[in-house]
Amino acid sequence: MRRILPVLLIAASLDVSDGTNVIAAETSITAEARYVMADGDTLAIAEERVLQRAQRRAIEEAGIYLESTFLDYEKASKGERIQTSSLQIRTLAAAITRTEILESRRSFENDRPAFFVRIRALVNLDYLQDAIRRWQSDRQLAEHFRQLQTENARLKTQLQELQARPAGVRMLAIQPVRQNGTRERARALVSNAVESHDLRQKLDLASEAAALDPQSADPLIVRGQTYLQLVSAAYSNRSKASDYSVYIDEARMDFDRALLIDSKSTWALLGKGDVNRWLERPKQAVAAYQQALVLNPFFDVARHRLIMLHTTEARKLMASKQWSAALNLINSVLQQPVAESWIPYQKEAILVRAELYQKLNQPAEAIDDLGLVLGVDPSNNTALLARARLYRDRMQGQPARDDFEHAFLLGSSEACEQLP
Repeated sequence: MRRILPVLLIAASLDVSDGTNVIAAETSITAEARYVMADGDTLAIAEERVLQRAQRRAIEEAGIYLESTFLDYEKASKGERIQTSSLQIRTLAAAITRTEILESRRSFENDRPAFFVRIRALVNLDYLQDAIRRWQSDRQLAEHFRQLQTENARLKTQLQELQARPAGVRMLAIQPVRQNGTRERARALVSNAVESHDLRQKLDLASEAAALDPQSADPLIVRGQTYLQLVSAAYSNRSKASDYSVYIDEARMDFDRALLIDSKSTWALLGKGDVNRWLERPKQAVAAYQQALVLNPFFDVARHRLIMLHTTEARKLMASKQWSAALNLINSVLQQPVAESWIPYQKEAILVRAELYQKLNQPAEAIDDLGLVLGVDPSNNTALLARARLYRDRMQGQPARDDFEHAFLLGSSEACEQLP
């Protein structure tokens, strides 16, 4: 059994700005740090780095005080109950609203200048809470990415096994089945094919289901998507196009047959669009995705494919300096206004649109779009630097400095050059 207590308050010797309310919007924390000057450091850089270390320690203490994740595992074994607990604490930056230097001194350590600073930092706890939530979301995305990498490696192995199989015609023998049980058997095979992680098994199960129930589109759709998985695995394995063109052709025939059986199948239309993307036929792919969305406006998988496709095409138009045409194409797929839940999926498209707004001398609209991206991805250096430049050009010094400082903390050399 796993119990999760999302908020755990830990007693700490902190100076809270409002003594009547323990969890205030801001808290004042005293922290100190040391830094030994490294080769290539200037005095200004060394002083900046010791200050940053002190600020990070203040954030660590605020993070411990404000919010931690307490994981409590309990299990029974041989009549005994075993409990394991762990406390996960996340250090977060950029939540300090004001810093006061209480003490600063220099000394020498092994013939190198050493710096010491003690500060009182005012930390915005509301912002820190939001940052923790965003970090937790990013961690889930990272875990999903690792799972995709594992899946991709497994698909590559299966692809190599399939390519190594002896060439020739494979015969599938189907034992006679009573008519009233044929469709049920076919549906069970399709369900097993969907759940299977073995591509060879998926193909065999879907093929058997298609033979049992030739009037059902589902086995053809599952088999077609499996062929496209093989194409994706071969492409990521840097195989030649000729090595996987047969899989594309098999998938195309399966989706075409599925649409002959059920012309309103959104999943068959999605597969048809995917095949056309592999065949580099963007217009036909767009038509298939749009047709699926006409049938089901809430078919988000097709909408996401359409966004990615239009973003790619918009970049091509940008390369030939067709700014207005590219903007019209992006706006045709982005919701107005962009729904908050869709921003993570439309992030690349929004960044492209922000760049187009800059090209068309519409800085206010570009700043708004960059703000949308940074709202879901505050560590996006591209968006931070672009917005900082726009603020600077509009003579908005403090917002520009804030973005450059944030980018600098994330390791941007350009931001470092812009700061005094």
